Formats: sequence, structure tokens, C-alpha cells
Amino acid sequence: MQSASDRQEYPAHWEADVVLRDGGTARIRPITVDDADRLVSFYEQVSDESKYYRFFAPYPRLSAKDVHRFTHHDFVDRVGLAATIGGEFIATVRYDRIGVNGMPASAPADEAEVAFLVQDAHQGRGVASALLEHIAAVARERGIRRFAAEVLPANTKMIKVFTDAGYTQKRSFEDGVVRLEFDLEPTERSLAVQYAREQRAEGRSVQRLLMPGSVAVVGAGRTPGGVGRSILANLREAGYTGRLHAVNRAFGPDITELDGVPAHRSVREIEGPVDLAVVAVPAGHVPQVVTECGEHGVQGLVVISAGYAESGPEGRERQRELVRQARTYGMRIIGPNAFGVINTSAAVRLNASLAPEMPRPGRIGLFAQSGAIGIALLSRLHRRGGGVTGVTGVSTFVSSGNRADVSGNDVLQYWYDDPDTDVVLMYLESIGNPRKFTRLARRTAAAKPLVVVQGSGSAPQGHAVRATRLPPATVSALLRQAGVIRVDTITELVDAGLLLARQPLPAGPRVAILGNSESLGVLTYDQCLAAGLRPHRPLDLTTAASAEDFRAALARALADDTCDAVVVTAIPAIGEGSPGDAELAQALRSAAAAVPGKPVLVVHVELGGLAEALSAAASTAPQTDTRVPPTPGRSGAPSQNGTPGAPVPESTVPAGPGATRVPATPARDVSPADSRAPAELPAHLGTPEDTHLIPAYPAAERAVRALAEAVRYAQWRREAIDPGKVPEYDDIDVKGAARRIDALLARGQGLTLSTEDTCELLGRYGVHVRRALPAPTPDDAAEAARALGYPVALKATAPHLRHRADLGGVRLDLADEEQLRRAYAELTDLFGKPEELRPVVQGMAPRGVDTVVRAVIDPAAGAVLSFGLAGAASQLLGDMAHRLIPVTDRDATSLVRSIRTAPLLFGWRGSTPVDTPALEELLLRVSRLVDDHPEVVAVTLEPVVVAPHGLSVLGASVRLAPPPARDDLGPRTLPAY
Repeated sequence: MQSASDRQEYPAHWEADVVLRDGGTARIRPITVDDADRLVSFYEQVSDESKYYRFFAPYPRLSAKDVHRFTHHDFVDRVGLAATIGGEFIATVRYDRIGVNGMPASAPADEAEVAFLVQDAHQGRGVASALLEHIAAVARERGIRRFAAEVLPANTKMIKVFTDAGYTQKRSFEDGVVRLEFDLEPTERSLAVQYAREQRAEGRSVQRLLMPGSVAVVGAGRTPGGVGRSILANLREAGYTGRLHAVNRAFGPDITELDGVPAHRSVREIEGPVDLAVVAVPAGHVPQVVTECGEHGVQGLVVISAGYAESGPEGRERQRELVRQARTYGMRIIGPNAFGVINTSAAVRLNASLAPEMPRPGRIGLFAQSGAIGIALLSRLHRRGGGVTGVTGVSTFVSSGNRADVSGNDVLQYWYDDPDTDVVLMYLESIGNPRKFTRLARRTAAAKPLVVVQGSGSAPQGHAVRATRLPPATVSALLRQAGVIRVDTITELVDAGLLLARQPLPAGPRVAILGNSESLGVLTYDQCLAAGLRPHRPLDLTTAASAEDFRAALARALADDTCDAVVVTAIPAIGEGSPGDAELAQALRSAAAAVPGKPVLVVHVELGGLAEALSAAASTAPQTDTRVPPTPGRSGAPSQNGTPGAPVPESTVPAGPGATRVPATPARDVSPADSRAPAELPAHLGTPEDTHLIPAYPAAERAVRALAEAVRYAQWRREAIDPGKVPEYDDIDVKGAARRIDALLARGQGLTLSTEDTCELLGRYGVHVRRALPAPTPDDAAEAARALGYPVALKATAPHLRHRADLGGVRLDLADEEQLRRAYAELTDLFGKPEELRPVVQGMAPRGVDTVVRAVIDPAAGAVLSFGLAGAASQLLGDMAHRLIPVTDRDATSLVRSIRTAPLLFGWRGSTPVDTPALEELLLRVSRLVDDHPEVVAVTLEPVVVAPHGLSVLGASVRLAPPPARDDLGPRTLPAY
């Protein structure tokens, strides 16, 4: 039998870490000759029933011949993969290539038999499904297109693994055996199945970190003040409902408790399971802690410790080793250099973070890579001072630090179907996998709002980020296409989040404005116009308006069918009969509760406490926690670094924007027995059925900006129901284009096509480039013009003059040879010799609007289609619109209309509208070309002259290269380290 070295080197790129159905992790790798002992040990732990299902007969042990066969592979015709935890096998899969007669064969045979064996203790964890994805990817790489499997009818679990995979398959029954045959080419259903399994597994892995039944704080010091001791105190004071342990190897034998928490020298000494370990020890001691946690069966780690990739190359290698070590034991990591995690659910009350106060429960999921930004966001959502009133609380909070393992993508998977989270707010310093993030964001945004602030600078040193060639504006546009509400600051993040957390989405952009200040109403009106909304003329109630006047006006506005949202402006009134803050707040709440289907916002300029009154009725304003005495050093005022302290009594909170909460019953005095801190209120009291929050803002521009984002998001939600389709065109020659691309790539690894090859390839997709002939001399120019027919254009194509008509390198509408020769002389006199100008002659195209179409494959974001008007002005303004490929017909329609200069295409100032349907078809054809052939890594069509009837492509370039890796089409894997 051949050894691996006879055929192929060890395929290290097949190694991968995967998340299993229950949220744990396993490592998948090829089986080698060194695995004989592991294989025997694994087989001994498999039940007799499972062995019978695998070999169709009693098979108590493996013979030496079996062990040799199952560990010696050529990695081409015979491949074996193993799933491992802690270095030991938990499951295996293998394929053997066969010919049409069912006997062992080599290429070009493209079928293989496949068989699995999963240890009984790990059945039901999705191990076989993950192994099938990976062995199928390996087989495709080795030229195998179809798998066959023979299964006993009683082995229903394995039959389900095959039938649920989503591949096109055939099923037959013969001689008491079920035979399954299925193609390995990914299908729409198989990808959907893979993504659904990915979501469940990754979501479950985060859930295990956020809802642990037991927590160990490793590094809890004997004296107060350290990081570990602070986290232990935060867990206690939050009222964590599970079992809590303090761990420090420096504890003496006399220390059995720390602040009433059981104390241990090692995780190994803890009796019973530990679900989550919070690690706060120096980086040099972390490996020992990870080993102890792994051997004890800990499910996940929150690593607060610093000194990793953020500290330089040595730290980066230390971080890689940390991830490798944790995954060996099936554990996931938040961090290192993390701020921690919080879950306000009454079922867990977890504050495993450096935040000294538990945020109030709410419906907002909060993710921040930066600990400092996490502190700022928690602070703004926790108190009134320094920003929007934090009446809406947090469901869960994750600060990922260096996000070496768990990232924003994983947390999105959790929040997608988390019933306690209605709105997701994310601060991202970097996006490690933009292609996957965009896919997950699109799915999440279809169910709940996703608001994102993304750092525009370079990624922090601790983050492993794929290189992207796309500018930040393009990335932002692609996120918006996926339904992400993209904002620029954390102030805007909170403003939008508070509006979306409890207000309904607006049905359109029509806004009613009413209030007791004419000037503030006009300012709000102007801001609405600037934001693209359609405001009604402001209704001035005058400064003499009573609370009843506000209530009646708001009720009328909400009942108006021509209104989609209402902005109420309020200034403090002085004098007899003027409404007090509480009275006005109750009036607004009453009107809003009567018509709950439209959003209401308040813009207030205050001297008193309208914001507090708007939020006080349901006891949602910050209160002093009566259950746990304040800890020394934790005053109500924020510290210098912005860390939230104890809640500030209502009377001391500076006035700021708030949120109205309408109770099911009138407000009442709260007895001491009921005066629990907001974090202690049962989660169901925050449901929309018994509350209605009205967000209030201190400035018109902030309220209008948040409303405009809600309007755009609501429009995206409506359009996402029918995203359109990728049309088919009968004249597209996919196979011919593929053959031509293969032939061209045979010349080299990457090349820009000649004009002839470009025109031929584009022509196979129905994109026809207007012919241009070189004119190195005046005589050549005249001959070219005679061949093309007058009138013609003479253009310089030198790089510094190409597509720059403003520099004078183009002469149009040359009606005869005399004009042509004169123009030729003018160009050479102005710009130099013909060999420097590279002049060409081209037939005149119908007049229209000059545009540019580009497509590029970015290694991080994927294939992107861009459109804009041609010319220096558009380039300087950056007026380009972008969509991810493949583009649907609705995407193409919106792409044309997304640029600021789009009115020029639709008859601006009396001009003739151009043929935008022809332009949209061109965009769809270019999208199809790039999507069908990933070897086409760049396409530029410039200029494309769009006339009132039809269009003309006057210039084109195409670049080919071997396609970049598409990890989103391969099997599920965690990022490699």
C-alpha cells in the first residue's frame, strides 16, 4: 500500500476548527500513520451497536490490517478525517475513490464511497454533519463529484445526516441495505442548510458564555482592588443566580471563602461543573489556567488578561497559542484583553465584567470591541448625564477585546433569534470577515434593527483583519445595502438605538411637527428637509399652550393619514397656567398610547426636568440600589475614565434627553418594599404590551437624524421582502466565456486583456464595445475614419489623458478628413508626439450622459459592482454607488438612483431623460459575468454614454487572475490561528 509520501504531502490546509451543534468546538484534521493508537482507543469506546452499523456485522475490535488501512492514506484516492477534542478522536470519516464497477480506482474516476463512525458519547452534537461538509470539500478538491454510501435501514441517524445535507441525491434499496448517491456540487439548499447549522452552532456557543450555570473567577486576589477581585464583587453585587467560585493559586489552606464565595487554589479542586471561567491573571500564567479549565470540562473563557497581540509580535504569537490551546479542549474565548460580558436576564444576572454596576434590563444587545467604548456606551445607556437618557436598558453586552476567537459575527448569530433582544448596537473597530458579516447582517436586519459604528482608521494592533482594497465609504455603502443602519458616532448610535428599541418603524418619510416654539419648529423642519424627509409645515401651539393642547395636537397628527411620524418640540413655559413637566409628559404619553402605530419623538429645550418626567412614571430612571450597599470608591458620579458608578438619585441627574414610558396604570408612589433597582425588575415588565417609550433629544438635528435612519431602515425592510431576481439572458454564452478565460489564463497568472480580447469576452455576455482603431499617423487616422464612417472622434489614450476630456485630449464630431487632420495636428501640438498620445479614431456615439461602470473582486468583501457619472467632478466628490454581486434587478434599479448626480439621468432642468432601463441591463450583465467567472477580477467600462434610446460603451478593460479563495462557499470553520 502506498504511503502518503508516495502521492501527496500532508494537506495541512484541511485542518480546521469547527463549532458543534451544542456550542462546543472540535478540530478536524487528516488521519495519518501516527494516529494508530488514537484510532484503536477511539474504537474501543464505540458501542457494539455503532460498530455493527458501521461494518454491517459484529466487529468488536480492529485488526492490525484494519488499523493500517484506516491510518495510511494517499490524500487523493483514499482520505480519512478525524474530529478531535483534547487530541483524542471522537469521530472519523473516510472516502475511497471507486470506478463504475464499484472497485477501487484513481482519477479520472469521480465517485467515492464514504463512511462515518461517531463515538456514542458525542452523537447528537452535529459531528457527522460537520465532517460531511469537510470531507465533501476535500473530495471536490481531488476531483470527486459524487459520494455513495451504504447504510443499514435501522441506522436512521446516519441516513438523516445524508438526507438533511441538502445535496442532490438518489436513494435505492437492495439486499437489505439503503444506498445513497449524491452530487457534491453545492446547491442553494445545501448552502442554506450549512448556514442554518452555522447559525445554531455559533449562536449556541455564545449562549453558553452568556448564560452559564456556574462561574469561576481565576485570579481573584486576597486583597480588594485587583481586577479579579473587582469582577468577583461585580458578579456578587449583580445577584448572579448560579454557582460562583474564586480561584487563586496563592490562597493558603486556611482560605476557604472570599467575600462569602467558595475559594480554591485551582479549578481542578472545584466540585461539580464549571461553565465559564473569567481569567484575570498575568499572561504568563494563562496557559496553565487554560489547561486546568480544559481538563475540568469548562465550556468557555472570558480572558481579561492583557499582554497579547496588542503588545506586539511576541504577544501575537502568545495569542495564537492561547486560541489553539483553548480549542484543543473544545472551549471558546472572549478576549483576550476583554472588558467582559453582561447578561441582565433575571434568570442569570451575569456581570462578568469590569463595569461596577449592572445596567438596567432592556431590549438592546450591545457589542463593543473596545473596552473604553464599551464603558462609554454602558454609561450613556445607564444614566442621564452626558447624552441621551438611558431609559431603555441592555439585554446583553459583550466586549470582545482582541476578538481572537468570539467576534461580532458570533454574537450576531446569538442575537438573531434571542427573544430578549429587539435592537442590536455594535461598535466595530475592524471587521475580520466582511463577506460573512454582510451575510449575517442582512439576515439579522430583516428581523431586528442593527446599528453599527465602524472605526474608519486602521485596525487595532490586536486584531487579525483581512486586507481590503475598498475605501471606507464603499464598505459603508455595502453595509447599508445589507440593511445595516450605519452611523458615525456613538452619540448617533445611542440616539438611533433608543428610537428603534420602543418606537414602531415609520411607514414613510412624512413628518408632522408641532410644539410651543415657532423657531424650534422651523429648525426641525429645515433639518427634516436636509435629511431627505418630507415634513409638514410646523404647527405652532404658542408658548401659552397647555398640556391638553399638546395632547390634542399630537392626537390629531397621529390620526392624520398623511403623516408617518411626529416630532414634538417643547420649550419651558413660564407663567400661570403653563404646564409642568410631569403634566406635559403625561399628556404626550396619553396621546401616543392611543395611536401606537406611528413613532413619536420629542425635541426639548429645558430648564426643568421634562426628560425625567417623561421617564419617571414607570420607575425607569436611575435609582439608588437598596439591595446592595454602595462599595467604597463607587460614587454616583462617573469616574475620570467614564466608568459608570452607582446610579445617581433622580434629583441629582443633570437634565438630558429622555424617554417616555406609559404605564398600564397611573403613576403612584412607590413604597420601600417596591423600590427595587431597575435591574431587579422582571424582564416581562419591559415588553411593548405595557409600555410605550418616547425618546427625547436635546437638539433637533439629533432627533431628525435618528428618525431619518429609521425611515431608511423601514424602507429597506419593506424592499427586503422581495429582493428581486438575477435575470437570465438568452444571448449569454457562459461556456464559451469559460473556455476563453481558461485559454487566456494559460498565458500567465494574472493579466490585463488586450482590446480585442476584452471586446470578445464582454461580447459573450451581450456587452458590445464601440470599435476604436489606432491612429499612429495622420494617414492612419484618415484610413480608420474611412473604415468607420464619418463623423468620428479622435481621442488620446495615454494614461494621463485617458477619460479626461476636460484636458482637451478629445475631438468630437469630426465630419470629414480635413477636420480630422486639423484635429490631429492640434493634439500633437498641444500634448506631444503621437507615440506619447496613443491616438485612436472611434465612430461617434449618440449624445447622452457619460457614466462609468466598474466591478472588482475584493479579497475581504467579495465581488462589488460600482456605478457613477464619468468626469473629474464625480471623482472628486466620490459620487459612486456600490452593490454586492450578484446584483438583482431591484439592486440595479436602486444603484442607478443612489448617486447624488442621478437627476442628470432623469431630465434634470429640462434635459431629455436617458435610457436607464438599458443602463440597468448593462449593470446586470456585468454582474453576471463576474459572478459566473470569479477569474474576472476587475472590469471597467468607461465611458458608457447613455442616450435617450440605448447606450454606447466607448472604452473597456478586463483583468483576469486565478480566483481568490471563497471561504463562504466551503465547509464551516472557525478563523485559523
